[in-house]
Amino acid sequence: MANDASYDYSKNAELIKAAQGGDKAAMEELITGNMGLVRSIVPRFADRGAEYEDLIQIGTMGMIKAVKSYKAEFNTVFSTYAVPLIIGEIRRFLRDDGIIKIGRVTKRAAQNAMKQREKFISEHGREPKVSELAGLCGCTEEELNDALEASYPMHSLSESVGDDDSVTLEGTLASDSDDIGDLCELLSLREAVKKLDPVERRIIYLRYFRDYSQQETADELGLSQVKVSRSEKKIYEKLRELLSV
Repeated sequence: MANDASYDYSKNAELIKAAQGGDKAAMEELITGNMGLVRSIVPRFADRGAEYEDLIQIGTMGMIKAVKSYKAEFNTVFSTYAVPLIIGEIRRFLRDDGIIKIGRVTKRAAQNAMKQREKFISEHGREPKVSELAGLCGCTEEELNDALEASYPMHSLSESVGDDDSVTLEGTLASDSDDIGDLCELLSLREAVKKLDPVERRIIYLRYFRDYSQQETADELGLSQVKVSRSEKKIYEKLRELLSV
């Protein structure tokens, strides 16, 4: 079986088709040949309390998910498609397996913040500012942000966006890391992002480069969370059109 040092990446499309048809040997060759992608991502999570080999195994699960869900009509190479799924699988492992602990006090603070937010919206007809919500909760803005960030739900990067099942979150993510293999394909995405208007670029920056939640992005830009959510869907469509040209 080929190893990733001598693997012929032009075989990916053929092997993916076979693997999706149930060919276990094809799946194994794909995973072995593309394992360098997982090994290049894992060091980014080396300080999170998990063993290196455990992260390799979890990353490999993300790779397998990528193989099973990849479609040629995505118009992107497999490595670019697989990176967000690998990262997402590792992040879910760190969150769900308790390596990233969320204390009861933090959970209660987040729950109270959401209740105060809903009450504020019903009374004022708008989203509260961070300072306003922190005042209602009796905490600092930093404490409020920490509580909301810690409790913000994780989303699958392979889930569909909007009503079009072919538009998925992983196809829109950019990375500011230069050490993930040979993902030159991301340059085209970055060029497409440059063609967005300033507010749209700011949303992309906050959401996917700074890892802000939709609510935090809304607070930063003085918008509502609903407005940010709707804007994201429009941005996905714009990027899809730009990348298909």
